[in-house]
Amino acid sequence: MKDHDYDLFVIGAGSGGVRAARMAAAFGARVAVAEDRYLGGTCVNVGCVPKKLYVYAAEFGKAFKDARNFGWDSHTPGFDWATLRDNKKTEIARLNAIYDNLLAGVDAEVINGRARIVDAHTVAVGEQHFTAEKILIATGGWPHIPEFPGSENAISSNEVFDLERFPERLAIVGGGYIAVEFAGIFNGLGARVSQLYRGPLFLRGFDADIRAHAAQEIRKTGVDLRFEVNVQSITPRADGLHVQLTDGTTIAVDAVLYATGRKANLQGLGLENVRVNISDAGTIDVDDDFRSSEPSIFAIGDVTGGIELTPVALAEGMSFARRQFGGVEKAVDYDFIPTAVFCQPNIGTVGFTEDEARARFGRLRVFKSTFKPMKHTISGRDEKTFMKLIVDQASDRVVGAHMMGPDAGEIMQGIAIAMRAGATKALFDTTIGIHPTAAEEFVSMREASSED
Repeated sequence: MKDHDYDLFVIGAGSGGVRAARMAAAFGARVAVAEDRYLGGTCVNVGCVPKKLYVYAAEFGKAFKDARNFGWDSHTPGFDWATLRDNKKTEIARLNAIYDNLLAGVDAEVINGRARIVDAHTVAVGEQHFTAEKILIATGGWPHIPEFPGSENAISSNEVFDLERFPERLAIVGGGYIAVEFAGIFNGLGARVSQLYRGPLFLRGFDADIRAHAAQEIRKTGVDLRFEVNVQSITPRADGLHVQLTDGTTIAVDAVLYATGRKANLQGLGLENVRVNISDAGTIDVDDDFRSSEPSIFAIGDVTGGIELTPVALAEGMSFARRQFGGVEKAVDYDFIPTAVFCQPNIGTVGFTEDEARARFGRLRVFKSTFKPMKHTISGRDEKTFMKLIVDQASDRVVGAHMMGPDAGEIMQGIAIAMRAGATKALFDTTIGIHPTAAEEFVSMREASSED
């Protein structure tokens, strides 16, 4: 390894890349990290962190109204977009500095600029060339806006956090969790939101009952959900952007947010100079060691086409560093990975959907519960929580848990631990609940809604 400038050269300083770099350096490797945008990657700068901050902001509007029936003489004050936006920028800058300090603390060198692979062991950043025994690609994903008449007028999730003016009327195109979350955020902040999705029901890949319940609850909040419709064109006019839809209607809005998917951020990386195989989906093919078809080049995170979640990229970064520099053979376990959708109310889920579980296990017992959260029995808010457990009949093991309701993400994190440990429905049933909480419903569901 001494023949090269570095033992490891990481391209991309997002969650996975920084974790891999830090751990490799801690194991004694000489490490460099190249980043051309911002430390922390999508999650810190234009993803999880600012999104969750904006979710908090969006929930205040409902909370002011909820307080009235609890005796508070509350009035909903005006909302100032610039205050939220600029305070968010300050927080992100703080986190960027933390990432810089974390890398400096383990003597990993940060190189500012877009890295380009020259050959199997050489990376160029600008006019400088660096050699490394191993190269790790961790450049993540990038929002994709399809081309159509007027598509240049649309924005992506990268720009929406920092708009100069708050969009009083917003069209959001897409049916994935990013589209659903932003619909909730801007609706909660006071915008008139229309969410447009080309399919019959959004959140494809989630449990069917959760998808149906989400559509019901999100419509209650005032979001104009339109399914089986797409955008034909966007035309700027004096009163805003006119969005022509495939159903023959037109809506006038102040902004159009496209959240229809992300692609691996591989442009300009110089992959044509090496033997890295790219899949039909535009992602890097890797083996169980995250090694590409070029033996010295590895890839982790969203660029590999796997599960696109920050904690997964972190786990892959740790696993890579341990195997390559720490002598620890510990693979990432992708079973029962929990996730959340921070819409209003939240969705939390772990394990199999009912359809997936039936295909995998055959006979199931399914438990469901729908109820009004205790808080809203007084607040008067028209909102229902939904919970679902899916149990493999043969083993009695809980193989799927799904929830839409307040704090669903927080609750599902604990459920995920139990499910990874192999908890059975009998164990759920004999666990004493915390009363009064919503979470206790998961250990109180006794009557199966279906059994086959």
